[in-house]
Amino acid sequence: MRKRFVAGNWKMNLERRSALALCAALKDGVGAKSGASVAVQSTVRVAVAPPFVYLAEVVRALEGSVISVGAQDVGDRVSGAFTGEVSAAMLKDVGAHFAIVGHSERRHVYGEGDVLTNQKLLRTLEAGLEVILCVGETLAERQGKQTESVVARQLTKGLASVARADLARVTLAYEPVWAIGTGQNATPEQASQVHQYLRGVLSGLYDEGAAEGLTIQYGGSVAANNAAAILGAPDVDGALVGGASLKAETFLSILAAGTLVPR
Repeated sequence: MRKRFVAGNWKMNLERRSALALCAALKDGVGAKSGASVAVQSTVRVAVAPPFVYLAEVVRALEGSVISVGAQDVGDRVSGAFTGEVSAAMLKDVGAHFAIVGHSERRHVYGEGDVLTNQKLLRTLEAGLEVILCVGETLAERQGKQTESVVARQLTKGLASVARADLARVTLAYEPVWAIGTGQNATPEQASQVHQYLRGVLSGLYDEGAAEGLTIQYGGSVAANNAAAILGAPDVDGALVGGASLKAETFLSILAAGTLVPR
């Protein structure tokens, strides 16, 4: 059975002091790698993605806990004269476990397309890291009944040249653009339908076993008051949490929902 995966994407928020305070509260709330965190370890994988400049410090602050740390983005090149970019090897060097690629804000605010997203994903896997690949449609695309064609394209092009064996290091996140930071969210039924569709696409790209083994998170205004319903929906394996991950109380409540809602 797929283990739930709840990751907090801090985006461009917090300062050094508040970031470290959040780490301390999360570490205290989740517990160390033994004892208090046994319930979490058996049911939910936990991660956070801080801004680049705090990445190394957050890794150190969360050392000894069950919380893994990743980056919100990654460069599409191995190294070289690419001002402002951060390579996957650099992320690994400071202790990151994964990188997020294809987030809707990278796609729709900064104009990153499927080919660039795929290159970032490939560089991340080549460096030995895990990756969260985000897909999702805009409000206009949903209203135009294009949800399936959009997410199928993003998934297919995002996983281009990825071997089946490497899928074990890939997590998929369905995040409808219209639900991110808006206070709206897809209903559990809507999320479940898209997740089931994505599994069907994966089965066609690889095989049924690969599709059944892949973790698919939901992202889009996940909060303490809707986490149980979302995480309890069929084929929803976790959550990529934005604003609600910036406060320990709300993020821990979402984790608690993940441990309590039956699969």
